[in-house]
Amino acid sequence: MSTIPACPQCAMENTYPDGENYVCPDCAHEWPMAAATSADDSDERVVKDANGNALVDGDAVVLIKDLKVKGSSITLKMGTKVKSIRLVGGDHEVDCKMDAGNFMLKAAYLKKV
Repeated sequence: MSTIPACPQCAMENTYPDGENYVCPDCAHEWPMAAATSADDSDERVVKDANGNALVDGDAVVLIKDLKVKGSSITLKMGTKVKSIRLVGGDHEVDCKMDAGNFMLKAAYLKKV
């Protein structure tokens, strides 16, 4: 199978490399090879906390802000430590278990311990 990507403009697959660009002979669209290689690496998503530190599964984090839980009277207090987080896809990147229950949190409100 060819490693040359299909044209992003017309989706035809008979593209070819030309110097530092890929070229589509059907629509004459040219795009840089560097963008195509960085798109291949985007499968590995990096989740960062409020300070910019990369988070991984199993990390311990601390809440940096009081968070009100929608549909409940529960408030998660600032400074609460959460152990053994799990990273998931979506808008709320962190899945965790706390005394108050299971929650999905945004990494922007967490700090790695």
